[in-house]
Amino acid sequence: MNEYKIYLGGEFISTSQKLNITNPHSGEVFAHTYLAAEKEIDEAIKKAEAVKEELKRMPAYQKQIILLQIADRLKHKRSYLAGVLSSESAKPMRYALAEIDRSVQTFIIAGEECKRLPKEYIGLDWTPAGENKEGLVKHFPIGIVAGITPFNFPMNLAVHKIAPAIAAGCPIILKPASSTPLSTLELAEIIDETELPKGAVSILPANREVGNLLVTDKRIQLLSFTGSPEVGWKMKEQAGKKKVVLELGGNAGVIVSNTADIELALKKGVYGGFAYSGQICIHAQRFFVHEEIFDEFTRRFIALTKTLKQGNPIEKETEIAGMIDLHNAERIEAWIREAVEAGATLLVGGKRTGTYVEPTVFTNTNTRMKINAEEVFGPVLCIEKIKNIQEGITMINDSRYGLQCGVFTNSITEMNECFERLDVGAVILNDVPTFRIDHMPYGGIKDSGLGREGVKYAIQDMMEAKLLVK
Repeated sequence: MNEYKIYLGGEFISTSQKLNITNPHSGEVFAHTYLAAEKEIDEAIKKAEAVKEELKRMPAYQKQIILLQIADRLKHKRSYLAGVLSSESAKPMRYALAEIDRSVQTFIIAGEECKRLPKEYIGLDWTPAGENKEGLVKHFPIGIVAGITPFNFPMNLAVHKIAPAIAAGCPIILKPASSTPLSTLELAEIIDETELPKGAVSILPANREVGNLLVTDKRIQLLSFTGSPEVGWKMKEQAGKKKVVLELGGNAGVIVSNTADIELALKKGVYGGFAYSGQICIHAQRFFVHEEIFDEFTRRFIALTKTLKQGNPIEKETEIAGMIDLHNAERIEAWIREAVEAGATLLVGGKRTGTYVEPTVFTNTNTRMKINAEEVFGPVLCIEKIKNIQEGITMINDSRYGLQCGVFTNSITEMNECFERLDVGAVILNDVPTFRIDHMPYGGIKDSGLGREGVKYAIQDMMEAKLLVK
């Protein structure tokens, strides 16, 4: 059994609380690490405080060298790291490899963005009082960042907090999900090999009670949380005066117009609906298809769904595997049963075997059903009929969430109307809402979150503007 020590400000340590890591596919414990206690959190904060000024003064070229070194080491260890990630999360290897590739790209992007941190000159002579005056606006690191990440993208979601923090010049303490901490502890070994000051990064698995110290501690200036709305909004209430960024997921919708390329919509739709068993916050969950193509689209979508290859996530052919744990698989099973009892039409799937839930498609659902109204976070989706694009927009907006939306259309008028009227953080044209490139602004409105990630935008949240008038 492999042992992973936790990373406390440049030092790998063990604690009295062992944390066993289970392979969700096999059910076997294959590694262990440790849980941080209040003492370790406090020490990590003190170490972060000790290097704040050094990080603040670090020149861009030096930060870039560090960020690109990390990217290069990730690339070199790609296959090995994907294996670790797949083992701890049951993520099929094709998606695990893609996640490592995205993590490499995120560090490369941060290496570029650290050279162009925001600053501007502004004229002040707009009024007589400002004659012969000008201003320099410069942005400075906000201070210590706390990052809290979920299980579903254990490497790249952590990297989306760590890489911008290094670029901005902020120390960061990261709490990974207790079920999938190994990827980030592997990353810690890579970070430790660089010239980054010890104390700049800590990676500390912890239980929820101890992890909440990162939310409440006044020495931390920014909390960046990715997870459920229920947890995220409660953290915001407890965070005091610190800045808070929340990425909270949703029940993403897809509109398929009668002008769309149906082949493209089908290919992208099956991927968006079932990649990583739907355990993605931009999982394509609600499809709204024009009545003229609804029957053909639905029939062919079901046929494609039946071809998905289920199996061991470590095998490269596997497209869909088990869920992260039995609890979540049983929750999905209960939601499926509830929808059937409420009158929804089950088109394919619906059965559970252990942690594996069949790819499942419903129609005739409504917003009183959890599979429609809530975030499923599983391999379940709904396909509903619409008369026109306007009805699709109304259906998408009839949700407490607003993260991303996919729109398949070849009409510029429909594209513009969707962009103007959809209540979401991003509209993805002729692709599913599951699309994300790591430098784009990413986040939502309503219960889907607060603020934006994406390297440049995360850096902006990690800095504060200061004005010099001269």
